[in-house]
Amino acid sequence: MLSLEPTDNQATPAFHDVEACKKWLSQLQLTNIGMAQGNLRKQIEELNRYAMKAEARFSILELLRDPVAQLQSDFAKRLIGKPLPLTDDEHLLLTALTSLWQAMQNGYLRCLQSADTHMEKKRAMLWQRSLYYGMQQIFEFTRAGYEPDRATWQQFHALYLNVESSGLKNETVKDERFHNKFPVNCQTLYLAALLMHRTRLLGLTREQRHTAEHWLLLWADTLTLLPRCTATKEDAPPLVVDLEGYRGLQSAAHARASTGMRCLPMVPLSKQIRIKTILLQQGQTPKKVELATDLPGKECIDLLGKLHQCWCEARTDTLIEMPRETSAVNMCVGLEKIYSHIAQKPFKPVKDVGKAMQDAQTQIATFGRVLDETGQHNLKELGFIPEAWLVEENTLLRGRLLRHSPTGDRMAAHHIISIFTADSPAHKAGVIDRIEVAHSGQLYVTVHYLPGQPQAVIANAPESPQAMLKSGSVPCLILPAMEKLRIPASLVMPRDWFQAGREIELTRVDRSKQKVKLGISVERGVDYERVSFKLA
Repeated sequence: MLSLEPTDNQATPAFHDVEACKKWLSQLQLTNIGMAQGNLRKQIEELNRYAMKAEARFSILELLRDPVAQLQSDFAKRLIGKPLPLTDDEHLLLTALTSLWQAMQNGYLRCLQSADTHMEKKRAMLWQRSLYYGMQQIFEFTRAGYEPDRATWQQFHALYLNVESSGLKNETVKDERFHNKFPVNCQTLYLAALLMHRTRLLGLTREQRHTAEHWLLLWADTLTLLPRCTATKEDAPPLVVDLEGYRGLQSAAHARASTGMRCLPMVPLSKQIRIKTILLQQGQTPKKVELATDLPGKECIDLLGKLHQCWCEARTDTLIEMPRETSAVNMCVGLEKIYSHIAQKPFKPVKDVGKAMQDAQTQIATFGRVLDETGQHNLKELGFIPEAWLVEENTLLRGRLLRHSPTGDRMAAHHIISIFTADSPAHKAGVIDRIEVAHSGQLYVTVHYLPGQPQAVIANAPESPQAMLKSGSVPCLILPAMEKLRIPASLVMPRDWFQAGREIELTRVDRSKQKVKLGISVERGVDYERVSFKLA
């Protein structure tokens, strides 16, 4: 049994039975979600310290499951889309979320600790509930963009080791938190959590994640954890997990042998996914092939393909999972920094004499002189310093990179970036697709690159009678046409500057000017919009 803090006769929870708990919940103020979450967490932690019969504790915890889930869902919205790494205050929110899941887990473990003969038939359910709340902690880290910390992994693996020892790993339990109160055993739940964690960088939507989770429960007979396994070159390679370690699933090729090592054969799951995919491609409906989902057939095929590639196909572990020697690039984040490094001078608004004088005064006060507009050295003086990133993959269309240092700019999915090497001025503009903070604090990102080599320009827009349209000058990028690929030229500008048909003036680095008319919005992110244009 996992160790728990001893009960304390000084504990004073607000409720000791189901009826008192119902009354307390009815009075819980939900106008302030943060305060409500904190109050609920405090009361569950207090209940966990309180000595009581396992059966009464179990009934209270079962009553609390729905309110806890709803409150956590609402509270977690405060972290959606936050740039990473999180600020100290945002990290406190993440800690509050995982602490409430931990409190629920501890409650069920307390039931196991004090279970008598009346609770004997519920032991499998108590283990399943404990694993479920361990899984929620892992998912909470993942949703926030963080690799779960070592303590969370170690506790989750230790839980499963206890389940193995109990002999109850294959006993199914109905759970109202799953679709149609779906029955699930502890081994399936544990492996589903590990496999879903492995999909964290696929960029799945919420609906796709729920669908994939449910499919894994439907395919329980394909998921088995073994002390060892073998595979041929033609087979889907097995995955492994170290129950004494602090990571999720790893490729077997790079795993180190240990007494806690377990093997997950992937051939059965690979066959299941491939058969379903073939039947869908032949025109059968998801319902007909026993895929319980509202997703249309084409989307199911796409999702199955992504899952198969992630789970069942050989791939090199990421730089997070397997550090190794690799090449390096420089990265700039945000249009102003990208413009400055391509143009080799800081962005300066067009015809803004007042701003120029103000900048000159600031530079004199800071550096004792007015800085020259050109030159890499002066860009560094102004703080336009690119970050060093390690390259895992860098193809024409996609890239995977790990930040060399645990410190640097905060960034989020759908931010505009550019990369270049120290010995080449050529930039590749791209957009962050997915992002994660590793145990080391380093950021790991996957990006898709925009077509064409970006050129720095300044867009100048006259004042408009429409209040929503911004005027003045902003740094932009021109992506030239790629005629062989039939990709027209486009303009990358700050978000909310675009309006179809709007006329603006572009100033290039050599100060040549041209007027253009904006066409349609092609792509939009957090801090940029890529649009079509033509000469005015």
